[in-house]
Amino acid sequence: MQYRNYGKTGYQVSAFGMGCMRLPRIVQGDEAQVDREKAYEMIRYAADHGVTYFDTAYGYHNKTSEEVLGEALEGGRREKVKIATKQPFGIMEDLSTGGGKTILENARRNLENTLKKLRTSYIDMYLIHNIQKSTWDDIKKNKIIEEYEKFRAEGMIKGIGFSYHGQFPTFKDVLEFYSWDMCQIQQNFVDVEKEATAEGIHLAGKKGCALVIMEPLRGGLLAAPPVQVKAIYDEYPVKRPAVEWAFRHVLDYPEVSTILSGVSTLEQLKENLEIFSKPDAVPGCLSADEKQILARVKTKYDSLASIPCTACEYCLPCPQGVNIPGVFARYNDGAMFGSFEPPRRSYMFMTRGKQDASFCAACGACEKKCPQHIGIIKELKTAHEALKGWVE
Repeated sequence: MQYRNYGKTGYQVSAFGMGCMRLPRIVQGDEAQVDREKAYEMIRYAADHGVTYFDTAYGYHNKTSEEVLGEALEGGRREKVKIATKQPFGIMEDLSTGGGKTILENARRNLENTLKKLRTSYIDMYLIHNIQKSTWDDIKKNKIIEEYEKFRAEGMIKGIGFSYHGQFPTFKDVLEFYSWDMCQIQQNFVDVEKEATAEGIHLAGKKGCALVIMEPLRGGLLAAPPVQVKAIYDEYPVKRPAVEWAFRHVLDYPEVSTILSGVSTLEQLKENLEIFSKPDAVPGCLSADEKQILARVKTKYDSLASIPCTACEYCLPCPQGVNIPGVFARYNDGAMFGSFEPPRRSYMFMTRGKQDASFCAACGACEKKCPQHIGIIKELKTAHEALKGWVE
């Protein structure tokens, strides 16, 4: 296993970090739960074969992921690894179940519950989960970072970080606001110009902030390329699986501390361990020719999107609250990558937030404003049928 410096913390972590958001599941009707025996086996196998970094969160797998990870690592493995977990601001802010508690009291109670589930007295890296442009001001106003500093002073956590899905300007604002120990962003060669971007990666490195990459395989979508994409990979004299191409894009950055992959089977885990244990799985591993191959693959993927939405957001706000560009982005993911399973899970969160296409009232206001002249009403119906139905 290759190891890398974890920012300014003074320790190293495995270049591969096991994500605990896609553990093996048992689905029965409208209910799903973690297949604990398989999950225990995978987590323990990872810890016994060089993986020293495990990532989970308060809400993963209906709030059971932390518990499963804690149970799996019990018996001596916990002391050999680093655990990162996350608390979203929305959970701190939800006072409806807090028995009259304040936001900060809720944050403390949630952390205490997390420590119990993880069966540990401390967390190596505690993140404010999924900071967004819409919540950033409230996070600052409510002094959440200051509360995290109290947690650290009390020994409940060792480091303070944040995770982020969004564009570079807000990422830059958050990163430069505080001396974070780490940050976690989405990055893969398809999204290299989106989300926090390569510029964000370089900025984190300059600040000495540990940088953790999530979604290097786009939720697994990059693992099984369509024939048009595979043909491009096959042109290169060195034959690699698509998974390895995607990982090498992120491994190439010297600023990256660890790369998360949410494995669902032991076979996937073993394949990842093999890739991250290769002698050349290091910064600067991509040649100019290899970068050109990935650029061509990205262009091919982009051409496979079936709804010509550019996410200009001229169609917003929708009177019914539908996140039209978000719906189309998830549908295009399914069409581009040939699998709707990961987009369905993402769409589930839109459904919970009442932003999904089922709320479309067919008023037509959006179609009048769309510069691409998309038949939005029809396309929303098509997208909803393809995306609905995820069980968790």
